[in-house]
Parts: sequence; C-alpha cells; structure tokens
Amino acid sequence: MRLPAPARKILSRPGAFALQTLKAFKANQGLLLAGAVAYYALLSIVPLLILIAIALSQWIDSALLLAALERYLEWLIPGEAQAVVGELANFLEHKQVIGWLLLGTMVFFSGLAFTVLENAMSVIFFHRVQEKKRRFLISVLLPYCYVLSLGVGVMLVTLVSGSLQAMGERDIELFGRLWSLGGISGVLLYLLGFAGEVFVLTSIYLVMPVGRIKLSHAIIGGVTAAVLWEITRHILVWYLRTLSQVNVVYGSLTTAIVVLLSLELAATLLLFGAQVIAEYERVARAPVEVKPEPLRTG
Repeated sequence: MRLPAPARKILSRPGAFALQTLKAFKANQGLLLAGAVAYYALLSIVPLLILIAIALSQWIDSALLLAALERYLEWLIPGEAQAVVGELANFLEHKQVIGWLLLGTMVFFSGLAFTVLENAMSVIFFHRVQEKKRRFLISVLLPYCYVLSLGVGVMLVTLVSGSLQAMGERDIELFGRLWSLGGISGVLLYLLGFAGEVFVLTSIYLVMPVGRIKLSHAIIGGVTAAVLWEITRHILVWYLRTLSQVNVVYGSLTTAIVVLLSLELAATLLLFGAQVIAEYERVARAPVEVKPEPLRTG
C-alpha cells in the first residue's frame, strides 16, 4: 500500500517534523492554552461526574458505577481518583437535595472546559478558522452534546468492564490444571482503557476544530497523544509515589494541586496532538521545515 505524500515526507525526516511541531506548539503558546484548559477542566470535572453518575445510577448499580469511574479516573488523575470518587459517592447519597438552580449550575460548569478547549483548538488550527467560521449556535450546543456523548460512553465502558471483571474471577480447566482468567481480564481491561482513550481523543480532534478533519489525521493525533500520556502517566505515578513531597508542602491542598497538575499535563498533550494534526496538514502544502508564525495578542 502506497503511503500518502505527507506521510512519506515525514518518514523521510521524522526528527525535523518533531522539532517543527514543537516549535509551532511553542509559537502558538501551547503551554498557556493548556493552562487555561486545565483550569476550566478542574472546575468542570466534578459537576460533569455528578451529572453522569446521577443519570447512569438510574440503570447501573451505584457501587459498580463508582468503581468504574474510579478505575478510569486513574488514567486522568493518577493517585487522586479515590478522593474524587469518595466526594462523588457522598454527593450521590444526598442527591435528593439538588434543586433546579444547582442542576443548571452544574450543567453550565460541566460544559465550560469543552468551550475553552474549542477556543484553544481555534488557535492551533488558525488556518482553518481563517477559511471557515463555525456558527454561534453550534459552538454553544457542542460542549453539552459532548457531555451527553461522554455519559453514554461511560455507561458502555462500565458494562463491558464489569463483564471483564466477572470473567477475571473465573477459572478454566485445561490440560488437567485450573487456570485463572484474572491476568487475561487485567490485560483486556488495560487495552479497553487505552482503546477508549484513543477513541475519546480522536473524537475530540474530529469535532472540536472548525471544518472537517480526515479520520486518518484524527487517529494520528489521538494515538500520538494517548501514547505520550501513557508514558507521562507512569512517570507521574512513579514520581508521586517515590520522590514527591507535595503533601508536605501543600497539606490539605494536595489533592487539588495533584489534580490540577495532572490536568495540566493531559491538556498539554491533548493540544500537542492537535498540533501534530495541524503540522501534518501543513506538510501536505509546504516543506517539513517552515518557520512558524508566532501567536500575536495585540
């Protein structure tokens, strides 16, 4: 199978493409954009989880749902998922106190991070914004459609992971010996989580930028961001368990600091994956090495 022309250009000079992507990310103030996304994600994550948990608890057992949320929150905020889910469980026990005003407030804040993420994507895909504008109504409704889609995704993942966990508690008899399926189910759960991570990232790259992005391009960005996040996540877990003194420095604020740090790293890699897609599109029109235009604010 013949590779597309941009892929052949990149494979002929992968180091130059990686360096060019980093330069473009720096020119677009990627770390500053990631900080904004992380801050609003911190405001959004708890209301979003509360809405998802309240909605799905009508069909799924609360204990099973919370266990699944804790498992997959470990992918996003390593080491602090238990604390977040603990607060979520406490809220679910008193969900009858939720009024329409509080519900409306949670709906507003749950979509805030996606609104900021869309604006950050507009900076990275500025060449698309110049060519085509997104309608205001679509920009308003898009975050809440994505929240709804995430809720459906969590329900499906919870049901599948519950089945895999049940499989892990069984043994099979083969060649006269009993073999536990626990190891197999653990591997399948990890692969399920990684596949879900790639799927979510790919869907973000397909939906958030203005205009239509090719599925193959979105998958390239999704796989890049997912692999980088897996490496970063394991390093972060190792650092927090062995070297970090964050609990000594920040005391009762430790959970908020670690969650914000995790979201900052995740947002950085999310936007970097978008930058990879933007550079891949640019390579189709220009040489691999082109001096990036810096982001100007005034």
